[in-house]
Amino acid sequence: MEFQPPAANPPARALAPKAYQMTEQCQDRQPSSRREFLASNAFGIGSFALASLLNEAGLLAAPPTKPIDHQAADLRPRAPHMAPQATAMISLFMHGGPAHMDLLDPKPELTKHHGQEYGGEVVYSFVNRANKKLLGSPYKFEKRGECGTEISELLPSTAGIADDICVMRSMHTGHNGHEVSIRYFHGGIPAVTGRPTMGSWITYGLGSESQNLPAYLVLADPGGHPVDGTHNWASGFMPPLFQGTVLRAQEPRIFNLDPPPHLKGPLQKRNLQFLAQLNRRHLDQHPGESDLEARIASYELAAAMQTAATDALDLSQEPEHIQKMYGLDQPATKEYGTRCLIARRLVERGVRFVQLFLGGQPWDNHTNLKKGLPEICQRTDQPAAALVKDLKQRGMLDSTLVHWGGEIGRLPVCEGTLDDTCGRDHNGQGFSIWMAGGGIRGGMTYGETDEVGHRAAVNVVNPNDYQATVFRLLGLDHSKLVYQFNGREQQITDGRPARIVEEILKSPIVKAT
Repeated sequence: MEFQPPAANPPARALAPKAYQMTEQCQDRQPSSRREFLASNAFGIGSFALASLLNEAGLLAAPPTKPIDHQAADLRPRAPHMAPQATAMISLFMHGGPAHMDLLDPKPELTKHHGQEYGGEVVYSFVNRANKKLLGSPYKFEKRGECGTEISELLPSTAGIADDICVMRSMHTGHNGHEVSIRYFHGGIPAVTGRPTMGSWITYGLGSESQNLPAYLVLADPGGHPVDGTHNWASGFMPPLFQGTVLRAQEPRIFNLDPPPHLKGPLQKRNLQFLAQLNRRHLDQHPGESDLEARIASYELAAAMQTAATDALDLSQEPEHIQKMYGLDQPATKEYGTRCLIARRLVERGVRFVQLFLGGQPWDNHTNLKKGLPEICQRTDQPAAALVKDLKQRGMLDSTLVHWGGEIGRLPVCEGTLDDTCGRDHNGQGFSIWMAGGGIRGGMTYGETDEVGHRAAVNVVNPNDYQATVFRLLGLDHSKLVYQFNGREQQITDGRPARIVEEILKSPIVKAT
């Protein structure tokens, strides 16, 4: 749900004449309850017409009869299950399926047998363009850093952080489709919608270190939403407070951030203080009314964001050499570099979980691989590497977990005719991602695909394993982080087997108590 508060016009005087009269003289009679106050007043909170919004959401009705629910409906910081390695996470999600054998997983045998018929069984997504001829990578790999991790010439900046990243070469969803695998990565179960995404689970479990910014922020692409749209950051059966808040791809990134001029200053402060008093009174009288409390919390956050968000999004504060490091001086990297730099500034200010998405699925190179793959690499490689470098030089990498990768990989055979116009079809049987910081051992690779990069063959890691590992680094036990819904305790893995990938962690696992 994109964060777009209603426009400030028509003015608050027209929207809520009673509220507008609450000046220093105030009204003769104070409202007796929070509901009466909300029903009769709609002064601006970050230009919100509060009562109108609550009424539209059905939250100004009679007191509910539903059972009291003691589950968290706020973003106050909460203690983790165990000592965390990381306190925040940035996910650079690469929709479409990067071709791992061209980027992070060199396959000499694939190159050696280029053009030969592949003898293994292949599941195609586009049967009409199916071809079993092996497509060797046209790109050179070299050993990078002190660790010697082999990385493609298409990722020269990533090569520069080889000693800081762990390349996981044995990812596996078992599904070739985009949406089914995206939902597996984000929601814990293949194909299923209506479940909270990983960012929602993390913010539900840990709350926020900042009470002035949303805990979970999504940085949108100017090209539009990624494939599978808002499912990528939905809160599912959790309150909307835990869903991703989308920042617009262009300025202004948040509409109507400032209140109307006639509501700025002391008047707004007094109104907010009075509403806070009524909120506390209401909570005492109606404990467990989580839907209303979550909505009120989001409106109060909107008020707090007026200063904090403006500061976080102001990149003019960054020195020129930092902007250049992210590629803001180059047309190809400026947009993605801007979002990577904003991500660092958000985490620096206490945001718990930040995701960067790409419009559509630009890594989905079914045709013209030789043209499309270098283009998307050029756009994202320098900014992604700069984020890791910047976090490290600021002493933030140890506490910030960074993820780079897509939902699937590509097949080792060509799609279409074996020439310069061919591409690669989907492959969820084996692919690569990388992780850095936040307790991850840098300068290593983990797992292997087979000799041509088709299937994960050694130390297979599925999205549930990935989620369990991320949770562990953030101090959460995925099996103990539960949410009561539909009559049972829900987990991100829904009880599916999941292992923590201990081999990629800096520190040994300490059992949760």
